[in-house]
Amino acid sequence: MRLVLSWLKEFVDVKASAEEIAETIGLRGFEVAAIEQIDGDAVIDFEITANRPDCLSVLGLAREVATAFDAPLKLPSTDRNARVRLATVPVGDADRLKITIEDEELCPRYAGLVAELAAASSPSWMTARLHAAGVRPISPIVDVTNYVNIEIGQPMHAFDHAKLAGAEIHVRRAKPGETIRTLDGVDRTLEPDMLVIADRDRAQAIAGVMGGAASEVSASTKVVVFESAFFKPASVRRTGKRLNLKTEASTRFERGADIGAQVLAIQRAVALMDHINAGRPSGSIVDCYPRPVVPKQVQLRRERLAHVLGVTVPDGDVVRILRGLGFEATQTADGWDVVAPTFRVDVQREADLIEEAGRHYGFDKLEPTFPPMTEPAPPPDPRVEREQVVRRLMTAAGLSEAVTFGFIEAKAAELFASDRDLVRVANPLSGNFDTLRPSLLPGVIDAVAHNRRHGRRDVRLFEIGTRFSPAGETRSVGAAWTGGTAAAHWSSGGREVDFYDVKGLAEAIAGAFDVPVRFEPARESFLVVGQTASVIVSDGPSRGVRAGIAGRLLPAIADARGLPRQDRVMVMELDLDALHRARVAKSDAATPLPRHPFVVRDLSIVVPNTLPAEIIRGTIQAAGVNLPAPLAASSFFDRYHGKGVPDDAVSVSIRLTFQAADRTLTDAEVNQSVETILAALVREHNAVQR
Repeated sequence: MRLVLSWLKEFVDVKASAEEIAETIGLRGFEVAAIEQIDGDAVIDFEITANRPDCLSVLGLAREVATAFDAPLKLPSTDRNARVRLATVPVGDADRLKITIEDEELCPRYAGLVAELAAASSPSWMTARLHAAGVRPISPIVDVTNYVNIEIGQPMHAFDHAKLAGAEIHVRRAKPGETIRTLDGVDRTLEPDMLVIADRDRAQAIAGVMGGAASEVSASTKVVVFESAFFKPASVRRTGKRLNLKTEASTRFERGADIGAQVLAIQRAVALMDHINAGRPSGSIVDCYPRPVVPKQVQLRRERLAHVLGVTVPDGDVVRILRGLGFEATQTADGWDVVAPTFRVDVQREADLIEEAGRHYGFDKLEPTFPPMTEPAPPPDPRVEREQVVRRLMTAAGLSEAVTFGFIEAKAAELFASDRDLVRVANPLSGNFDTLRPSLLPGVIDAVAHNRRHGRRDVRLFEIGTRFSPAGETRSVGAAWTGGTAAAHWSSGGREVDFYDVKGLAEAIAGAFDVPVRFEPARESFLVVGQTASVIVSDGPSRGVRAGIAGRLLPAIADARGLPRQDRVMVMELDLDALHRARVAKSDAATPLPRHPFVVRDLSIVVPNTLPAEIIRGTIQAAGVNLPAPLAASSFFDRYHGKGVPDDAVSVSIRLTFQAADRTLTDAEVNQSVETILAALVREHNAVQR
């Protein structure tokens, strides 16, 4: 909101400079964006928060200034000597205009007036103020409505009376398929839940957003119909978003206009018309207000005020502040009964009044105190602790944490999930945030691409966050890794990241949860076939549950997300909730070191080269149950493909470790156990011992 200083001083006498006003009001919760001089007048640009639509006007900010400087506020008046004069136009029935509200929910109040125009031009003082406030002067009547909007905060619109069929106004919802050409020259198709202002035959304006070209005021217009209404904020916000329209009027209506300012705005517009000789009213103001709103009444307790602020505000200051801001305050035994004005749509409860008193009393006067603790703090969410463990593990592995948005563009989401698994946002902020992320990988991959564009070669990022699906929300950890596994060093040539690096990350995370996992070949639309594996819980009550995925990103997708196509990008994602559910409580008792020696036997076998090592390991573990010599561990230590081995086969060497806790093993027991394992490999995989 751009506040013109000379305009402000029509409402409040204050000798302070623009800088002093900006500093004082800034301490009361209004951020100052800039202070500048335009055509010799000082202009302060305030950042108005969404909960204070009353301050999107000169009058609203004047209340704040008057209260802050303890100066009298000069309200608009019908007194001809008043600085801001109102016309004494009667409210009643007008023969030349009929208004019908067909949807009182979306439009609880609508006021109109017929006025005859005279040849005139906007004076320089009016156009200068509009220009300084950021509004382009157009014509006397349009300038008058814009002036009232900026000054009082009540948007207005003017129709050409001759272009309204039947001289009627109908406030209704749009008909299915109804279209309108708006003032910007665009033909727009309306939806049945959109509110329109129509004449007898068709829609002439989109309520609270923009007027229609068919009834636009032009140089040939002789008679106009002024509109001053209140529209439901949610309706205006929804309509503006769907039509991609943002105007000065919609900015105010969608935050909450003053339902008590409609007649006042018309009276001010007529007074301005009279002042610049632009026209005069024809008849009375028609005010359709079927169910008048009762102002909100809130109790403010003296004890509660002191308790929340931590300081006692004198009664005189409380009353001065509240009345200065437009509230009615009646003292009671324990505080005040306060009636909030209709323009303060943000005041709904006692805490809101306490905030008002604290703002203008001065937050700098509040003494720092610790809040009283009446009950113990709730226990922390267990997810916080377990995610902190994962965070420490990932950073220890050399990865940096990324934080990305939960909203992503549909084009990115569709690369990582099917359409039926996506959750669309009904009212997105923009096209880049129209879908809830089904996976953490889109955001992490985009972060990797951002780092690569800025010159980094080796990028290792992870994120812990929430992902969304129609079935609900889950917490997961996702990682993307490209480049080398370690920084370049003269002692070695380095190695590029591969599948086993992200596999190791998944194993480390699962190990932190004490959940044994195995890896099975998988197919994912966004990963390279043959370099992709599902992470499967391999033990406990959740055995067989898929807990994540690891593999190489398709080069085509890497290219689409802004990464060099030649980059090898490895990714991994694990469902932390699934790992937590699979976790089995274990005893904290220490296990003594074994007292008896272990025996190691190496076994080399030839198997098909398409057989995953994980399946071979599973066969060994299954066969290793109840052996004469207990199997303590198994590992692969060699792989050979070449002379002496068929083209479609591979030789793998396995180291088997046997150990018993209660005795020394004999050669016979070990040999029998090795034979049992070998027999299982021959039976299950047609293995041939070398």
